[in-house]
Amino acid sequence: MTNLPARPRRARGFTLVESLVALSVASVLSGIAYPSFHGSLQKSRRADALIALVQLQNAQERWRFSHRGYGALADIGVAAASPAGHYRLELVAADEDHFEVRAVAQGTQARDAACRVLSLRSDGAVTTRSSGPDAGVANAPAANRRCWSL
Repeated sequence: MTNLPARPRRARGFTLVESLVALSVASVLSGIAYPSFHGSLQKSRRADALIALVQLQNAQERWRFSHRGYGALADIGVAAASPAGHYRLELVAADEDHFEVRAVAQGTQARDAACRVLSLRSDGAVTTRSSGPDAGVANAPAANRRCWSL
Protein backbone atom coordinates (compact mmCIF):
# COMPACT_ATOMS: atom_id res chain seq x y z
CA MET A 1 0.00 0.00 0.00
CA THR A 2 1.45 3.26 -1.06
CA ASN A 3 0.70 6.49 0.56
CA LEU A 4 0.10 9.11 -2.00
CA PRO A 5 0.59 12.67 -0.93
CA ALA A 6 -2.65 14.58 -0.56
CA ARG A 7 -3.26 17.05 -3.30
CA PRO A 8 -3.56 20.62 -2.14
CA ARG A 9 -7.08 22.01 -2.51
CA ARG A 10 -7.44 24.77 -5.01
CA ALA A 11 -9.09 27.96 -3.89
CA ARG A 12 -12.50 28.22 -5.49
CA GLY A 13 -14.71 31.20 -6.13
CA PHE A 14 -18.41 31.29 -6.84
CA THR A 15 -19.58 29.58 -9.97
CA LEU A 16 -21.89 31.32 -12.41
CA VAL A 17 -24.83 29.23 -11.25
CA GLU A 18 -24.23 30.10 -7.59
CA SER A 19 -23.98 33.78 -8.48
CA LEU A 20 -27.25 33.63 -10.45
CA VAL A 21 -29.04 31.88 -7.57
CA ALA A 22 -27.82 34.53 -5.11
CA LEU A 23 -28.88 37.29 -7.50
CA SER A 24 -32.36 35.81 -7.96
CA VAL A 25 -32.85 35.42 -4.19
CA ALA A 26 -31.79 39.04 -3.67
CA SER A 27 -34.17 40.27 -6.38
CA VAL A 28 -37.13 38.36 -4.92
CA LEU A 29 -36.41 39.75 -1.45
CA SER A 30 -36.09 43.30 -2.76
CA GLY A 31 -39.30 42.86 -4.76
CA ILE A 32 -41.10 42.02 -1.52
CA ALA A 33 -39.40 44.66 0.63
CA TYR A 34 -39.65 47.67 -1.71
CA PRO A 35 -43.47 47.99 -1.78
CA SER A 36 -43.60 47.68 2.00
CA PHE A 37 -40.93 50.36 2.37
CA HIS A 38 -42.69 52.60 -0.14
CA GLY A 39 -46.01 52.24 1.75
CA SER A 40 -44.33 53.13 5.03
CA LEU A 41 -42.72 56.16 3.42
CA GLN A 42 -46.10 57.39 2.11
CA LYS A 43 -47.67 56.88 5.52
CA SER A 44 -44.93 58.86 7.24
CA ARG A 45 -45.33 61.67 4.70
CA ARG A 46 -49.08 61.64 5.38
CA ALA A 47 -48.22 62.73 8.92
CA ASP A 48 -47.03 66.00 7.37
CA ALA A 49 -50.59 66.70 6.19
CA LEU A 50 -52.17 65.66 9.48
CA ILE A 51 -49.90 68.02 11.41
CA ALA A 52 -50.66 70.86 9.00
CA LEU A 53 -54.42 70.29 9.27
CA VAL A 54 -54.38 70.20 13.07
CA GLN A 55 -52.30 73.38 13.19
CA LEU A 56 -54.73 75.01 10.76
CA GLN A 57 -57.71 73.94 12.85
CA ASN A 58 -56.12 75.43 15.98
CA ALA A 59 -55.35 78.68 14.14
CA GLN A 60 -58.94 78.86 12.86
CA GLU A 61 -60.34 78.41 16.37
CA ARG A 62 -58.04 81.12 17.73
CA TRP A 63 -59.15 83.43 14.89
CA ARG A 64 -62.84 82.69 15.54
CA PHE A 65 -62.39 83.46 19.24
CA SER A 66 -61.33 87.03 18.34
CA HIS A 67 -63.51 87.54 15.26
CA ARG A 68 -67.04 86.69 14.12
CA GLY A 69 -66.13 83.69 12.01
CA TYR A 70 -63.40 81.66 10.43
CA GLY A 71 -60.74 83.33 8.29
CA ALA A 72 -58.73 82.81 5.14
CA LEU A 73 -55.31 81.17 5.29
CA ALA A 74 -53.57 84.55 5.09
CA ASP A 75 -55.80 85.95 7.88
CA ILE A 76 -54.98 83.17 10.31
CA GLY A 77 -51.27 83.13 9.43
CA VAL A 78 -51.07 79.64 7.95
CA ALA A 79 -48.96 78.87 4.87
CA ALA A 80 -50.56 77.23 1.83
CA ALA A 81 -48.23 74.22 2.13
CA SER A 82 -47.59 71.62 4.80
CA PRO A 83 -44.39 71.98 6.88
CA ALA A 84 -42.38 69.49 4.77
CA GLY A 85 -44.08 70.56 1.52
CA HIS A 86 -45.63 67.21 0.64
CA TYR A 87 -49.17 68.68 0.66
CA ARG A 88 -50.83 71.85 -0.62
CA LEU A 89 -53.47 73.33 1.71
CA GLU A 90 -56.68 74.70 0.18
CA LEU A 91 -59.38 76.50 2.11
CA VAL A 92 -62.63 75.29 0.53
CA ALA A 93 -65.06 77.29 2.67
CA ALA A 94 -64.94 79.61 5.67
CA ASP A 95 -67.81 81.59 7.16
CA GLU A 96 -69.25 82.37 10.61
CA ASP A 97 -70.29 78.80 11.40
CA HIS A 98 -67.88 76.41 9.71
CA PHE A 99 -64.74 75.94 7.66
CA GLU A 100 -63.45 73.22 5.37
CA VAL A 101 -59.86 72.73 4.30
CA ARG A 102 -58.16 70.17 2.07
CA ALA A 103 -54.61 68.88 1.99
CA VAL A 104 -53.77 67.78 -1.55
CA ALA A 105 -50.69 65.60 -2.08
CA GLN A 106 -48.04 66.94 -4.41
CA GLY A 107 -44.75 65.73 -5.81
CA THR A 108 -43.89 62.10 -5.10
CA GLN A 109 -46.61 61.93 -2.43
CA ALA A 110 -49.24 62.26 -5.19
CA ARG A 111 -48.66 58.53 -5.84
CA ASP A 112 -50.47 57.81 -2.54
CA ALA A 113 -53.61 57.11 -4.58
CA ALA A 114 -56.18 56.23 -1.89
CA CYS A 115 -55.15 59.07 0.43
CA ARG A 116 -54.20 61.74 -2.09
CA VAL A 117 -56.68 64.28 -0.66
CA LEU A 118 -57.40 64.72 3.07
CA SER A 119 -60.30 66.97 4.05
CA LEU A 120 -61.15 68.46 7.44
CA ARG A 121 -64.49 70.18 8.07
CA SER A 122 -65.37 71.88 11.33
CA ASP A 123 -68.92 72.94 12.22
CA GLY A 124 -68.25 74.40 15.64
CA ALA A 125 -68.04 71.40 17.96
CA VAL A 126 -68.30 68.74 15.20
CA THR A 127 -65.21 67.89 13.17
CA THR A 128 -65.47 65.64 10.12
CA ARG A 129 -62.42 64.03 8.54
CA SER A 130 -62.59 62.50 5.09
CA SER A 131 -60.16 61.34 2.42
CA GLY A 132 -60.04 60.09 -1.12
CA PRO A 133 -58.13 59.87 -4.36
CA ASP A 134 -59.61 63.16 -5.62
CA ALA A 135 -61.54 66.23 -4.49
CA GLY A 136 -64.64 64.07 -3.98
CA VAL A 137 -63.01 62.64 -0.80
CA ALA A 138 -65.34 59.65 -0.90
CA ASN A 139 -63.31 56.87 0.72
CA ALA A 140 -65.17 54.14 2.58
CA PRO A 141 -64.93 54.38 6.40
CA ALA A 142 -62.19 51.73 6.66
CA ALA A 143 -60.02 53.42 4.04
CA ASN A 144 -60.72 56.79 5.64
CA ARG A 145 -59.50 55.53 9.04
CA ARG A 146 -56.37 54.15 7.38
CA CYS A 147 -55.65 57.52 5.75
CA TRP A 148 -56.13 59.46 8.99
CA SER A 149 -54.24 57.12 11.33
CA LEU A 150 -50.51 57.05 11.87
